[in-house]
Amino acid sequence: MSAPPRDDTKAASPALVPLGAGLGTTLVVTALSYALPPDYQATGIGLTFLAVTYFLVLRHDGDGAVRHGIALGGLFERTPLSVRRMLRDAGVATLWALGLALLIFPAFTWGWLAFWRPEAGFRAASWLAIASRLPGELLVIALPEEAFYRGYLQSALDDAFPRRVRVLGADVGAALPVTSAIFAAGHLFTELDPNRLAVFFPGLLFGWLRAKTGGIGAGMLFHALSNLLTLFLAQSYGFST
Repeated sequence: MSAPPRDDTKAASPALVPLGAGLGTTLVVTALSYALPPDYQATGIGLTFLAVTYFLVLRHDGDGAVRHGIALGGLFERTPLSVRRMLRDAGVATLWALGLALLIFPAFTWGWLAFWRPEAGFRAASWLAIASRLPGELLVIALPEEAFYRGYLQSALDDAFPRRVRVLGADVGAALPVTSAIFAAGHLFTELDPNRLAVFFPGLLFGWLRAKTGGIGAGMLFHALSNLLTLFLAQSYGFST
């Protein structure tokens, strides 16, 4: 007896919901980026990402926050907070983020200089002023984006595309490049400059950290530090920001 024909529609359907959510949310935040006053754009977009993540993951009972890597030491779980667990998880995430920064940032700086070829000489921007922006980068930019893209979207696509390969100690699949592509598209739509598509590559690093560590904490901090390094370089070489 011959085997029944494979139903490719059923095989593909698990990916349709997260892909639809990813593209739909990207379009909503794109519209907000043009509709909101400049001073409120980042806050409005960040709140939108968090609201969608809450609706898709956090409002449900169960272990959704853990499965999607957005528990953040129990902060977003419906259980009593454990200071010890929060400090432990924060410490591990920080070590991963700083370790990867030490490996990647020198090469990133070289690549940034090679690409932009600044004409002005180097005049170091104020590290104090740059560092003062870390809380905003973490809470307004990195947390919402990582919670949605690497927390919800990458996790949901991992369920839809279960095949994995081992990359530098992390098990990753098609969800990693697909999520990074949607992440990059969102940056392009909000600012119509082809250079914005370059965030596809740091998106791969954020996603790799999500797969390696099991959560978004390390990727969130690395994301914020990457933004601050870019800002430091731009200001130090006289680019407007």
